[in-house]
Amino acid sequence: MTPYEMLRQHIHKTIQLSDEQFDYFFSFFQPVSFKKGEQLIHVGDEVDCEYFVLSGCLKTFFVNDEQKMHILQFAMRTWWASDYKALYNNERATVNVDCVADAETLCLHSEEREKACKEIREIETFLRWRSNKGYISLQKRILSLLNNDARSRYEELMHQYPELYNLVPKHLIAAYLGVSRETLSRLYHSK
Repeated sequence: MTPYEMLRQHIHKTIQLSDEQFDYFFSFFQPVSFKKGEQLIHVGDEVDCEYFVLSGCLKTFFVNDEQKMHILQFAMRTWWASDYKALYNNERATVNVDCVADAETLCLHSEEREKACKEIREIETFLRWRSNKGYISLQKRILSLLNNDARSRYEELMHQYPELYNLVPKHLIAAYLGVSRETLSRLYHSK
């Protein structure tokens, strides 16, 4: 499937655009490839774009004062990634985004996003819907972290995203779940 078809299919799950509208919106995206380990966003960077993932996997994370990594999100095929606080508030990045596996993305810059929203009302609807889905997922994740033990969090993640276990190194899954690599190994082998 081409990048054009992937994005169109993704958007058309939520809104319908005419061919002309979609072609115009698609013209704002720039294809960008990243290699495994490459950073897209560093803490302190200016952030003016978000990435739609066509293939591969990105992760959004921060490292605390004790040098412990905390992963906020994995972004796989048809997911979006950026530092949204920095992007929407015109601030410097407070999180990092890097490449877990070689990735092909489409980059949408803020200026183009805003132009598309002003000119095509349906795009604004799509982006609002997408943001709302992100908030819902974040709330669900926070509640899981607050209420569930490590086993429940692991089972929930593997049920929801089974492909993650083969795509992402185990120490990163452990960091996402907030457990040690050893604990993750025990959880995996005791299922």
